[in-house]
Amino acid sequence: MTWTSSMSSGYSSLEEEESEEFFFTARTSFFRRPPGKSRAALQDVQKEREPHVYLSKEEVKEKIQSYNSSVTDKLKMTLNANGIYTGFIKVQMELCRPITVQSSQSQGRSAPSNQETAFYLPEGCVNTLHISSTNTVREVIEALLKKFFVADNPAKFALYKRCHKEDQVYTCKLSDREHPLYLRLVAGPKTEMLSFVLREHETGEVMWEAFSIPELQNFLRILDKEENDQLQILKNRYAAYRDKLEEALCGVLKPG
Repeated sequence: MTWTSSMSSGYSSLEEEESEEFFFTARTSFFRRPPGKSRAALQDVQKEREPHVYLSKEEVKEKIQSYNSSVTDKLKMTLNANGIYTGFIKVQMELCRPITVQSSQSQGRSAPSNQETAFYLPEGCVNTLHISSTNTVREVIEALLKKFFVADNPAKFALYKRCHKEDQVYTCKLSDREHPLYLRLVAGPKTEMLSFVLREHETGEVMWEAFSIPELQNFLRILDKEENDQLQILKNRYAAYRDKLEEALCGVLKPG
């Protein structure tokens, strides 16, 4: 398995069933809210697991031909002689919590480094990965994190598939052993039919033991900064009210 990345182009290459969680929401519920607004609560909907259909080599060949004929962005699939096929998937990053990123000096070192920074990933970030049909969800998550030099444990994240059906949006958490390129091939190239989203595990699923002490300390520093910022905003607001009240009192008490 090999992979390469280009930060400027948003392109990466990665080559070589547990129960699924389904969520149901209205079409617009999955867009991230502006800061200060909570994400709409998602209602769990139990679904029967869809049977995994194994395709013959001839069926795969036909589907790839059909897929490539429908591609509009030149991101086509290729079938190799050994039956393994390669292609592209796009993954939208919907991360609410800060990620820990290694500095350029510490990349490639096996020993832990203190040169790490925690920050929020910009909204709407989409990455294109070049993968093979043998790559699993877990390998895709690891490749995404490696591309951004993220030091966080991959176990903190989950890959979801998002489908549009009957004017509704269904989002399903994928098992680590699923193969995203197979799902892409079966659904076709249209992202309206299927798209992939990287998220943190839900709050109740967070594996806090997977966080290192520096990571937890970074989170505390971020929380302290946000708390101080909110306190300063509140103090400024009341100071402005106080000035206006004192100004009004001076006007009332001023001798006529």
